Amino acid sequence: MKATDRLTTEERFHDEQAEERARRFADLALLRFADEWYLNHEPWIRPAVGMLGSLAGKMLLDYGCGHGMASVMFARRGASVTGFDLSGKYVEEAKRRATANEVVAHFQVADAERLPFADASFDLVWGNAILHHLDMDQACKELKRILRPNGVAVFCEPWGGNPLLEFARRHLPYSGKHRTPDERPLRPADLPALRVHFPNLECRGHQFLGVLQRIWKRESPAGSWTDRLDSQLMSRFPVLEKWSRYVVLRLKNE
Repeated sequence: MKATDRLTTEERFHDEQAEERARRFADLALLRFADEWYLNHEPWIRPAVGMLGSLAGKMLLDYGCGHGMASVMFARRGASVTGFDLSGKYVEEAKRRATANEVVAHFQVADAERLPFADASFDLVWGNAILHHLDMDQACKELKRILRPNGVAVFCEPWGGNPLLEFARRHLPYSGKHRTPDERPLRPADLPALRVHFPNLECRGHQFLGVLQRIWKRESPAGSWTDRLDSQLMSRFPVLEKWSRYVVLRLKNE
């Protein structure tokens, strides 16, 4: 698929999602939320946020901001937040969410492979389930360009290293199973392209047995017994991380 066709498909898909959300969240009050809800809605979010380090006074880019919850949470913690998304409809929701939660954040429509920001604009970059949509080499070039020296980017990405999990993603029903036609999880073969630009890439796997809870209960809140067991297992047997559901990537611009 051509890059222009892929972007058009992605934009249309996410605009449709955001339009459906706009109907559900028409009342501004429904967009208010506590930080704890965002930090605990998946078991990897809180540790991933911790990998960014200090937030106060930092210029932070919410990379593929979607509904804007991360942007609001980071703004509450003292970061100067800019968010972008390919979907104009999601950018509208992010703006409304910032207003509803009484924080200042700036949002715009942009393509991650052609960022409209000046060189060395940001100390920190946060992205959740976005890199795997992109041309990795082009996205990394842009990411490195807009990060300041010693700037840090953290991404949470669905992981495609477990063949059984990939079978489930393709064939089993579960909550939140929405994808664009050409979307696929990040895979081990994608990491070398990241390391070309960020040689000190850190990669940590999250959720192994916890995947079962998502299928059984159609949700995966942080702090469940499966998450606690996963933490113990992966601490003792790090090899299990390569079969996890999600990975958290930390990239430093050195």
